[in-house]
Amino acid sequence: MQSYLGTAVAALAAAAVALLLVEVVHRATRRLGRRSLLMTELAAHVHRPIQVAATVLAVQFAVRFTTLYAIGSPGRQVLLHLLVLAVIAATAWLLAALLVALEDTALARFRVDVPNNRHARRVRTQVVLLRRLTIAVTVVLAVGVMLMTFPAVRGLGAGVLTSAGVVGVVAALAAQSLLGNVFAGLQLAFSDAVRLDDVVVVEGEWGRIEELTLSYVVVQIWDDRRLILPTSYFTSTPFQNWTRTEAAVLGTAEFDLDWAIPVQAMREELRRLCEGTELWDGRVCVLQVTDATGGMIKVRALVSAADAGSLWDLRCLVREHLVAWVRDQRPTALPRMRAEVGDASAPLPWQAVQPRRPARRRPDTEVPDDARVFGGSDDGDARSEAFGGSDDGEVRGEVLVGRHDPADARR
Repeated sequence: MQSYLGTAVAALAAAAVALLLVEVVHRATRRLGRRSLLMTELAAHVHRPIQVAATVLAVQFAVRFTTLYAIGSPGRQVLLHLLVLAVIAATAWLLAALLVALEDTALARFRVDVPNNRHARRVRTQVVLLRRLTIAVTVVLAVGVMLMTFPAVRGLGAGVLTSAGVVGVVAALAAQSLLGNVFAGLQLAFSDAVRLDDVVVVEGEWGRIEELTLSYVVVQIWDDRRLILPTSYFTSTPFQNWTRTEAAVLGTAEFDLDWAIPVQAMREELRRLCEGTELWDGRVCVLQVTDATGGMIKVRALVSAADAGSLWDLRCLVREHLVAWVRDQRPTALPRMRAEVGDASAPLPWQAVQPRRPARRRPDTEVPDDARVFGGSDDGDARSEAFGGSDDGEVRGEVLVGRHDPADARR
């Protein structure tokens, strides 16, 4: 009885000493943390796991060396086995906490709440996925080591290794979808195709990447809904990434108007609107006639903004303002359907008068900057070079920039 009491007292004393040492180390780490971010993260994440690991390890050694009188007894073996399992679990917890502290230290160096955060979001995506992967690997290894402490499991080792090939094939077939998503998540993390906080268009929905794991991706849609997609979706299905290279984007607002619209006056009104709002980033403000068929013309306003949210509001503002401007200032340019009523052969006065052809005017050679998308400004010149291709012939330039009529080829 006294031997068991002595073992209990020794275990409690060992636990107390371990906790005291851990507390001393923790206070020293917190003091160093005032000048070191790593020490701060270690004090925040590792304190509790190291308390448990040190306590269990100290108790295990105390029990082992104070129960030498009961060597060979089943009770001692069971107790020591449980303590060994506890030490393995606590060590795995401590290792995972150390990895989390190191990863948080790395993440703190890259801020994502700044305008130009592309590199920071890329690093954050990779570190977050690596954290999930390392924790999963740590747990699997800890469980494997704990199982190997059982003699029955060790005895089955040879048989398991013999049938490893068959089991591997069966497991691969059964977990094909899961493994595919895991590898797709790793590919997304290191291919830079998509990152956290990227603005994307998937399944016809516009939103941002809120969470990215090894198996699924959470997209926060603009109306605060969440779209959950497997990671393999982003490696097998085309999608739009509006912020892959930079946050600044271009957007359009299109209008169907009558041929009577004064395009230059509308272009100047668009310029005044953009210069008077903080939503415009000052890069692109262009108005062009992109089509003239079906009795109406299609006018497109192309504007730019610093990010996708500002672009959405700017496009809506452009539509509202120009619609009101056409309605109030140029009502004759509203969309109209024209029709002739009566017999075309009747001697109507307006049919008898032959309209005189106006004198042909030479078009102006100078095109205003806000009437050109590919040229006219530094941003337009850069866009022209990006989409111009090689200069190996005029026909290729017509195919890339303009419309190619098949009838011209037959001529």
